[in-house]
Amino acid sequence: MIRKDEKTAVIEANRTHENDTGSPEVQIAILTARINELTEHLKVHIHDNHSRRGLYKMIGKRRKLLDYLMSKDIERYRAIIAKLGIRK
Repeated sequence: MIRKDEKTAVIEANRTHENDTGSPEVQIAILTARINELTEHLKVHIHDNHSRRGLYKMIGKRRKLLDYLMSKDIERYRAIIAKLGIRK
């Protein structure tokens, strides 16, 4: 679980304007942080299938947000991909 101060730092790094907390870029960045944290958890706890299902749901949600952003503004999509290092 991502802590409040970590989430605030992710929002600060990815927001598009001063009061931005819900833009696709911010949502994708928060999901990426949670996915990375859960991936580390699953490396230790290999048989935790309940958490693995939650991970897959988060990955699907992030994929949908990325698809939305790609259809709306390809430059913002490319910028967030480069910034977060999702597609290598």
